[in-house]
Order: sequence, then structure tokens, then C-alpha cells
Amino acid sequence: MPKVSKDGATQGGDHGPVVDRSEELGGYTVNFLTFRQDIDQTPLLKGMPDDRCQCPHWGFVTKGKLTFRFTDHDEVFEAGDAFYLPPGHVGVGNDPDTEYVQFSPSEELREVSAVIMKNMQATQAG
Repeated sequence: MPKVSKDGATQGGDHGPVVDRSEELGGYTVNFLTFRQDIDQTPLLKGMPDDRCQCPHWGFVTKGKLTFRFTDHDEVFEAGDAFYLPPGHVGVGNDPDTEYVQFSPSEELREVSAVIMKNMQATQAG
């Protein structure tokens, strides 16, 4: 049976404000994420439908706090919370040093990641 740990994950990397350790298991990507600082992901999702993440995610917060915005409300998840994020969300804040594990359909996550990387590169070039 496939499995992965934060220390054993072979994908992802250190992106400055965010450290991502990830691995694909059976069509799903497992991300071990650490946010070093508060990040509003709104500008990183420009170009996605409705400028929002369209990939569903399931996860568990191990440390800190996360805030996600939907069209009609915000959701806050804290250490110890398991969560489900349906398509149409934006990460708008987190406590520094927040850590969580996230499970996402790999193909959908790749589409979102490509837009995020493009927007990050445009920000750094400008």
C-alpha cells in the first residue's frame, strides 16, 4: 500500500514563504505545507475561473490557523481541524508557521499550480 511522510516526500520545494513537500499516491497529491509568513493567495490565482482555486482539497491542520474565502463567507481552520475545501476558494490568510497536510486530485492540482507559478514568475519579473 502506498504511503508517504513529510520527510520522505520527493516533490515540492522551498518557495520562500511556503515549504511544500509532496508526493503523488494513486492519482492524488499529498502536500505537507508549512507557511513561514501570512500569505493572501488572491493575486496568485488570477486567470483561474472566477480567480479562485477550482481544485477540491481535503486536509488536516497540525499547527496554526488558515483562512479561506468563498464567494459568500470565510472559513477558518485551526490546529486539530480536518477540512474539505470545494472548488471556488482562495486562501486569504494564515498564522506564520502554520502547518497542514492536504490531499488533492493530482490533475486538477497541476492546473492550479501552473497558474500560480505563472503569476509568481510575473510578480518577480515585474
